[in-house]
Amino acid sequence: MSSLRNLLRTVALAGMSAALIAPTAVARAEPSPADLTRRIETSSAELERVVESYNKLREDMKTNEAAVARLSARIGPLEQQAEQSRADVAELASTAYKSGTLRTADALLRPGGSAALLDRLGTLDQLTRQRQERISGFTADQQRLLDEKSRLDTTLTRQAAQARQLATGKKQIERDLAELYELRRQAYGAATERPEPKTAATEAKNVPTVAGAAGTAVRYAFGALGKPYVWAADGPNGYDCSGLTSAAWRAAGKSLPHNTRLQWGAVAHISRGDLSPGDLVFYSGLGHVALYVGGGQVIDAPSAGRNVLKRGMNMMPIQGYGRVR
Repeated sequence: MSSLRNLLRTVALAGMSAALIAPTAVARAEPSPADLTRRIETSSAELERVVESYNKLREDMKTNEAAVARLSARIGPLEQQAEQSRADVAELASTAYKSGTLRTADALLRPGGSAALLDRLGTLDQLTRQRQERISGFTADQQRLLDEKSRLDTTLTRQAAQARQLATGKKQIERDLAELYELRRQAYGAATERPEPKTAATEAKNVPTVAGAAGTAVRYAFGALGKPYVWAADGPNGYDCSGLTSAAWRAAGKSLPHNTRLQWGAVAHISRGDLSPGDLVFYSGLGHVALYVGGGQVIDAPSAGRNVLKRGMNMMPIQGYGRVR
């Protein structure tokens, strides 16, 4: 019995020792700087896709809002014209009545009786038919515009709801990024790159000489170097990728939508061999765009936590190339 008690005591002690040691044995190693960087880049790419979706929705909403404004501007005059036509017809009828042309009793007592009345009514009908047709035309146009405006209002309501959904998704990704940035701070001592306003001045001597609007766009992009990535922003203090390209070309007098996919649809597609400074380089999935500045280099707003920089254009798979028209 004593031997059994000793054996049980030994097993119990061994179990306690194992329980104390186990947490240490399964503890995970701290992620390496390379691991942290990969995780940050993955989350940043995901955030960029959400941002570009948000940008596209915002562009669609702006288009529809402008269409609603145009319709409203057209509906007002049509309403006034229709009202004026109705007033004209009412005035014509009142005048006809006051002048005696519609006094049924007099008409029946005069020679010709009811036949004369019908003649006079026919004359009145002829006088008003053209105005009635105009009223019908105005009313039909007005109803058509009101129906279209109603459809656009429904679209705007739906898009506003989608925008709220995208904003919610963005907040979640930013919370995830905040955790990763904290790990990066532990690894590198800083969560994000510090803005470098002197970068543009340093690179000024490297700005290529490019004629025309393309040259203006290129110079603008060089001037944005070192400024931080800011989601959904198009300057002047920060940019996302499509915000930078749209701002650069806006400075050159050209309008580009603030969305990579919409920009891809707005430009003329060219080959790699035709690429020249000022052209746009689009990346696979159309989730990123950069401005080509020559020598195989682009300027872009890379991702959350980083600054606008100049780098080789082959940093990721390329979808195609575009020239602003």
